Amino acid sequence: MSTAGLEAGQSSSATPPQPLTIDCLLSLPPKVRDEFLSTLSEETKAVLLYQWERWARPNQLPPPGDWRTWLILAGRGFGKTRTGAEFVRAEIESGRCRRMAVIAPTAGDVRDVMIEGESGLLAVCPPWNRPHYEPSKRRLTWPNGALVTAYSADEPERARGPQHDGLWADEIASWRYPEAWDLFMFGLRLGNNPRAVVTTTPKPIPLVKELLASPTTTVTRGSSYENRRNLAPAFFQQIVRKYEGTRLGRQELLAEILDDNPGALWTRQIIEENRVVKAPDLERVVVAIDPAVTAEEGSAETGIIVAGSAGDRFYVRDDRSLRASPKAWASAAVTAYHTFGGDRIVAEVNNGGDMVLDTIRNVDPEVSLRKVTATRGKQLRAEPIAALYEQGRVHHVGAFPELEDQMCEWEPGMESPDRLDALVWALTELSGTVEHRWEAF
Repeated sequence: MSTAGLEAGQSSSATPPQPLTIDCLLSLPPKVRDEFLSTLSEETKAVLLYQWERWARPNQLPPPGDWRTWLILAGRGFGKTRTGAEFVRAEIESGRCRRMAVIAPTAGDVRDVMIEGESGLLAVCPPWNRPHYEPSKRRLTWPNGALVTAYSADEPERARGPQHDGLWADEIASWRYPEAWDLFMFGLRLGNNPRAVVTTTPKPIPLVKELLASPTTTVTRGSSYENRRNLAPAFFQQIVRKYEGTRLGRQELLAEILDDNPGALWTRQIIEENRVVKAPDLERVVVAIDPAVTAEEGSAETGIIVAGSAGDRFYVRDDRSLRASPKAWASAAVTAYHTFGGDRIVAEVNNGGDMVLDTIRNVDPEVSLRKVTATRGKQLRAEPIAALYEQGRVHHVGAFPELEDQMCEWEPGMESPDRLDALVWALTELSGTVEHRWEAF
């Protein structure tokens, strides 16, 4: 398929400035733009639509140089997914890669965002060169025989064995098991120049800092504002306006890597120094719930944290927090209780009262329940737990990015978030710290 007639030197008065880009087209008066587009055949329009190099912003195109990893640190809505998908497509269509891997924090993320999403692999490929997708095999096969295999960073052991000549890792700052990155890099050993692209909203975690410091990494930075024309106006009217100027906004919109909040009770260093891969046999396991008042879009999540104890040490096993109806979060908590062999569910009843307990009982009337009612300030409840971390007595089994973000951002005086509240309830129960009024139920 040819794009003749789109290059510089056309004689038509409707020809936009060259090279043709979306900025060129949008800069034309509507009448001139429509006249120009009407001169193109349907075939040419289709080809033009899928020529990413014409429509991409400069920082969405692979940088020059001899790099091993292209790290894209950008804000929400920058176009990270499209950039990663187009990188994969270009590597395969050019023949540079024959076997590639795509990895996201969870299996649902890799399916819903990287492959089937609006800017995912299936969407960016033209109809005449679209891959065959086999969800059950986690595989896409292109007409030229190239393969892309999907992986979840939640299952790092799957990275042992497979080999690839290219890799796309999405939202690496939210991977529960950061060591998965090393395992996938061991498999990046095929071809003449195996390379990886990493698309992520930045967070000050060791893995991101390690990639930034590597001499084989090329870094691209970008903000949410760069892609404003392609984002819903409501996003800027509501979300951006709410978070502009805040620490969270600087991270999520401007893609700044921020150090720990100096007023916070926890630091990432303390969490990192005491992180473990595996917990010992636990003497007790509890599931703590901080229920949300509503389950509407924009509501707080229901915090659900699983933790256990062995001697005088405590282990955070899982974060199953979610935004859902009472029945759904109760089911999630009960499932966690049985999965981890829990001996008690601890539920805060300040919001909802006994309805919280009744909801859990409707799911499973046999679980052991304890209701807790906050009677002292959040700071007074949190400080003894922060002290346990400082003593090196609390260990996170793996990484819990959302929980750890809340821990290192929250400072006394702020409204405490859901996951953090549930964590405090769980460790208070396990440690025997009496900072609340509780009753068996």
